[in-house]
Amino acid sequence: MILCANFKANKTRQETRAYMAVVESFVAVNEIEDTVIVFPPFTALEHTPRNVLIGVQNAYPVSNGAFTGEIALEQLEEFDIKTILIGHSERRHVLGETQEQIAEKFRFFSEQGFAIVYCVGEPLTIREQGNEALMCYIDDQFVGIDLSYPDLIVAYEPVWAIGTGLTPSNKEIEAVHTALRLKTTAPLLYGGSVKVDNAGEIMALSNVDGVLVGSASLSANDFCEMIAQAAELKQ
Repeated sequence: MILCANFKANKTRQETRAYMAVVESFVAVNEIEDTVIVFPPFTALEHTPRNVLIGVQNAYPVSNGAFTGEIALEQLEEFDIKTILIGHSERRHVLGETQEQIAEKFRFFSEQGFAIVYCVGEPLTIREQGNEALMCYIDDQFVGIDLSYPDLIVAYEPVWAIGTGLTPSNKEIEAVHTALRLKTTAPLLYGGSVKVDNAGEIMALSNVDGVLVGSASLSANDFCEMIAQAAELKQ
């Protein structure tokens, strides 16, 4: 299983250090073999040996340059960062990233050998049109994306479920993940109002290889409980 915590624009540097101490200790003490990735804000990046992977929520596809407000490869290398989140719905729908821009990021960071957690998902208006419309919408989000890239992780996040407390039914999640499995052998994560109460049953579904957790991951104890639930599925 792969469990990802996306902090978004939350937590200070000090809060992130305290959080990581809890999660890293839990992973070590319980001999967790699953992959655990945390995506903190840029201000909390540190170059420290860890048993938990650290990734970035975004970066600009250049080594460096005149790109005000962005962070580039040169800065990531300073922190030994080799994992990135690309295509999250908030980047698409709130900040206006186009598929062309997203694909450019994917190409650049895949050429640098990054592990890429690539997000796809549909708004409620598309979901209401049925499975065919839903998959056509998701297919458009794979334009320019190499689905055979060996360090690819695909995260399915229905836009209408992110931060709302709403989730698709288990049957609906399985249906999308089964369709995605026909497109790629990459690990498939589910995201969208994942929390302690539903993480275990979601991870137990067919073709679900882990979870990408947003607000519910901000509690270190809750995220550790989800990690424990993933470990229990192996028993």
